[in-house]
Amino acid sequence: MFLLHQYDSFWIFLLVSISIPYLAFLIPGFIAPNRGGPEKLTSYESGIEPKGDTWIRFQIRYYMFALVFAVFDVETVFLYPWAVSFRELGLFAFVEVTIFIFILVVGLVHAWRKGASEWCQLPNIRLNVGERESNPAV
Repeated sequence: MFLLHQYDSFWIFLLVSISIPYLAFLIPGFIAPNRGGPEKLTSYESGIEPKGDTWIRFQIRYYMFALVFAVFDVETVFLYPWAVSFRELGLFAFVEVTIFIFILVVGLVHAWRKGASEWCQLPNIRLNVGERESNPAV
């Protein structure tokens, strides 16, 4: 017969670990005073009065660069346990990791061709033939 009472400590630990983040956000809301006002709603810039609009638009290449970095950084973490237990895993695991690295390389080449690895990129502007002759910089 399957005995559920042997997992009581697990369920208690799971309940406590799930409730701690919720309590960490709820308790200060009840205890701390709420003093809202116009000064609290302004953006903080090291004590200096903000100039202009604080909501500025960032270019997408910064997000793409960070996303490509995060993906390949996480995938490197997946390779570490494999490298530690390489001798015990055998040939099948070697083939799997080779396929995994091949997929990563294909993703890297795709991101490279799309320009996700370029930090400073000039816009791709196509000119007509007549404009090209008048603009020697192109």
